Amino acid sequence: MTLLELSDVSVHYGRIQAVSGLTISVEEGEIVTLIGANGAGKSTTMRAISGIRPISNGSIKFAGEDISKLRADLRVVRGISQAPEGRGIFPGMTVMENLDMGAYARKDRGSLKPDLDRVFELFPRLAERKSQFGGTMSGGEQQMLAIGRALVSGPRLLLLDEPSMGLAPLVVASVMELIREVNAEGVSVLLVEQNAKAALKIANRGYVIENGACVLGGPAAELRGDSRVVEAYLGGV
Repeated sequence: MTLLELSDVSVHYGRIQAVSGLTISVEEGEIVTLIGANGAGKSTTMRAISGIRPISNGSIKFAGEDISKLRADLRVVRGISQAPEGRGIFPGMTVMENLDMGAYARKDRGSLKPDLDRVFELFPRLAERKSQFGGTMSGGEQQMLAIGRALVSGPRLLLLDEPSMGLAPLVVASVMELIREVNAEGVSVLLVEQNAKAALKIANRGYVIENGACVLGGPAAELRGDSRVVEAYLGGV
């Protein structure tokens, strides 16, 4: 089943077109990655999907419903949750308070415990630091918290924007494995990632974005072997 479908989507910042006629999809249960250079339009695409940035053309469908004009908070209720670029945690709040903020749109807050237990099972370090302020945690721990906060909303689709940014290589590998585990739990993932090599290792499919448009797409294994992708995004090796 197609969970997310963008058809001919364009996004503008004033007169500047950041995304141009973009058509991509995410199937139920997939990890799909968007790769491309800085400024290619990847993060703008994520903002458009989450409802933070309006689209100027095209349509966005989620689980068969056109959500192109739906408010951002109602998209969360429908099952779309985002861990934004830069993590965006609340540094002056504890781990528990940050996680509680992830559930703000839920109407069933009384049944939150199973989802919190699930987050702590995925991220045992967060369970050990429930009372620690977010701003005092390491970059890897903050990324875990950002993903955990997004999961508490009970998403069907998790949007991850540059989860490896600023992290050491060993921590990047750990975060990618955690994304794989989240996906194995039944959450579909759309991943924007500057580290194309790491992203294509865990993704089912990928799209290459240049100047706000999709120039290449296909199974991740095929993209890893495509000479154009290797030369431009995989360090030529």
